[in-house]
Amino acid sequence: MGLPEYSARLTAGPEHIDELGHVNNAVWVEWIQQVAVAHWRAAAPPDLVDSYVWVVIRHEIDYLRSLGPGESVTARTWVGDAPKGARFDRHMELTGDDGKVRVRAKTQWAMLDKTTGRPQRVPPEIVAAFSA
Repeated sequence: MGLPEYSARLTAGPEHIDELGHVNNAVWVEWIQQVAVAHWRAAAPPDLVDSYVWVVIRHEIDYLRSLGPGESVTARTWVGDAPKGARFDRHMELTGDDGKVRVRAKTQWAMLDKTTGRPQRVPPEIVAAFSA
């Protein structure tokens, strides 16, 4: 039994706020990566986490609403369709306490073998770790 969906709570601190008074776009990208990596570590068996690493090869991000200092979001992430070779699509929605999606993202990740640094076809046991 895998962990098809993962959630995390994030709160905007003073270091996340830009001159416009809201969370900077670069911070959203950092949060997307943090939550994706946390999902990987929570879902995959330790031997796979020790053997592989994921790298982003494409981000598609819709910035829908701002987030101000001290406000929080719940980040919900899941893996999309079956992998294509070494690539997996990951989806994420970051929703405010008001129930409105602040940011929606689709990120393409490639799996690398930690020893060689080379792309590695996603094996069935990793697909199973992100499936219901």
